[in-house]
Amino acid sequence: MTALSAVGAGHDVLISRLLSARQETDAIFHEVRPEAMYDRPIPERHRIVFYIGHLEAFDWNLLGAHGEGGGTHAELDRLFAFGIDPVGGGLPTDSPDDWPRLQIVHDYRDRVREQLDEVITHLGHRDAELLNVAIEHRLMHAETLAYMLHQMPFVSKRSRGARALPQSGAFLPDSIKIPAGEAVLGLRRDSPAFGWDNEFDEHVVHVPEFTIDRYKITNGEFLRFLEAGGYFNDALWMPDDRAWRTVNKISHPAFWIRRGNAWSYRSMFDELPLPPEWPVYVSHAEARAYARWAGQSLPTEAEWQRAAYGDSATTASHHNPLTWDPTPVNCAQASSSPFGVTGMIANGWEWTSSEFAPFPGFRPFPCYPGYSEPFFDGRHYVLKGGSVRTAPCMLRPSFRNWFQPHYQYVYSGFRCVTRA
Repeated sequence: MTALSAVGAGHDVLISRLLSARQETDAIFHEVRPEAMYDRPIPERHRIVFYIGHLEAFDWNLLGAHGEGGGTHAELDRLFAFGIDPVGGGLPTDSPDDWPRLQIVHDYRDRVREQLDEVITHLGHRDAELLNVAIEHRLMHAETLAYMLHQMPFVSKRSRGARALPQSGAFLPDSIKIPAGEAVLGLRRDSPAFGWDNEFDEHVVHVPEFTIDRYKITNGEFLRFLEAGGYFNDALWMPDDRAWRTVNKISHPAFWIRRGNAWSYRSMFDELPLPPEWPVYVSHAEARAYARWAGQSLPTEAEWQRAAYGDSATTASHHNPLTWDPTPVNCAQASSSPFGVTGMIANGWEWTSSEFAPFPGFRPFPCYPGYSEPFFDGRHYVLKGGSVRTAPCMLRPSFRNWFQPHYQYVYSGFRCVTRA
């Protein structure tokens, strides 16, 4: 038993959570067959082997400095320090031979953990923010790894399909009128809850009346957009979106597979007939093209927040068990907002029309100054709500996710609004 195991099992909740987060990422890496560790399932991302080292390098660079002396792995600390912002420019061009052998990476992981465990046992309560950063950073990557694995060939993964999938009956799309009122965004500085720098400061936004879809847009609804020629109707796409669609030959969602004249769905471990009642996962560009086709818009961040939480300032997180695939949008177990909007939490992130920008009073984290500020560039959009692979701690109302508009691989859907 390591020093960290002894402390975590006894009295330190944060350390126990860090252990649990390690177990979760280890389990996801275990799903990848060894011969596929140097694959790159998503062109804009690193090879899978990078992330084995990155998670430990991040923790060491964040927390290891609190110990006496340094590590013996500075070169690998630097190699694994930084990931890639997807769609941020040219694609990576490295080859598998540019990375250390898998055994070297595993040895690095184990050595860093052993040294780091000794350091963490001596952290005081004032270092709770650092531990929360390490925990949530790792859990974010657990979700990233999940959607990366989703794009891998099934033979590259250890598990197999043939599991029972959630079903639902047919339903009619519906919309709900949200009265004018307030939306509470962000966290108070004196809140006991952890939040990332972009979640501060709490502020209230007045939101005029609008109407929003009761359910997320489904595969079945998006199929009608596709069959109506929506992907090739230039009037529905922004100029940059048209260029992206044309250059990359984008003609359908990344989770769909065409087989002759039929569409299938890329589930995590097998291929399914396209489930019409599941939420569609698409990029921001695809979502806003659909919204224009429907004569509607994507909600702003404030509209989404009001539809999900009313005028509440709660900091409570939602708690859903992690699954590999979404549930039907009209699933009987889906939660409803105070206004009756269904399934806004933990069944797929939801795109908003709001650019990712700082809240009033924003201050970068001293321990991680590059977490948010580099992305306040007018090229990233806010997502809210969480997916089936989002850790419960990040299903809090104030949490903000963000991506560039042409990134298709996130578990991200949307719903549309009409304004009065």
